[in-house]
Amino acid sequence: MKHRTIAFIGGGNMASSLIGGLIAGGWPAQAIRVAEPFAEKRQSLAAQFSVFITADNNEAVAGAQVVVLAVKPAVVNSVAHEIGAAVRSQASLVVSIAAGVREPDIRRWLGFEASVVRAMPNTPALVGSGATGLYANASVSQAQRDLAESILRAVGMVLWVQEEAMMDTVTALSGSGPAYFFLLMELLEEAGNRLGLEPETTRLLTLETAFGAAKMALESTDDPATLRQRVTSPGGTTERTVQRLEQGGIRDLVASALEAARDRAAEIGNELGSD
Repeated sequence: MKHRTIAFIGGGNMASSLIGGLIAGGWPAQAIRVAEPFAEKRQSLAAQFSVFITADNNEAVAGAQVVVLAVKPAVVNSVAHEIGAAVRSQASLVVSIAAGVREPDIRRWLGFEASVVRAMPNTPALVGSGATGLYANASVSQAQRDLAESILRAVGMVLWVQEEAMMDTVTALSGSGPAYFFLLMELLEEAGNRLGLEPETTRLLTLETAFGAAKMALESTDDPATLRQRVTSPGGTTERTVQRLEQGGIRDLVASALEAARDRAAEIGNELGSD
């Protein structure tokens, strides 16, 4: 695929991760432009990636085939109004990684029927192991879908959803998901320490166990339930632990937690688009 010019509006952590992943994958630095309001961050990005940096959003957007909205959700409204005319004149694809901001609102703020892809990456993208959900509106061509996918794939795997409402579920599952696993690791460490292990020992055992379990699941064709059953010996310690978790209502708790996250994502979308 020919390398298109990409303009990032916002140069924060997620944008930096995408830029780094793109360049590492062979995307030329001269085809990447970044608009960033903070001078210190501009200097850092220029030194790290040798890409074009400016404080002017429209200067960054000029000539770009793709515009990535990598700003805070509350800022998307004003940014879209500012760059709408330029985006329209050059028929740029707009990729938004701003959590909760809905595609119809982005189009409304841009002022025309723009080609918009919503992306929900998660924080492991910062280490090249992200999971991103994507949604494209009806104006996005197949070539543009491929282009959006190639950009987000620079920091991990990507999956498409057919209905935008499913992006709230993606947010609940994978967008917020790293925190759930961090919480479980936190609790395992605390319990291991209470049971007498040295903190550093507990930490290393917890991290390697989490990594190993994820690696086994990724490399296996079996589902997690089958893998769990395979490592649960009848009458053993694992079975006792799983039984205690089941008795504590872990299944209902996880289901209700994800529902709460999904509902909150929908609420945020309503709040951001209520202007």
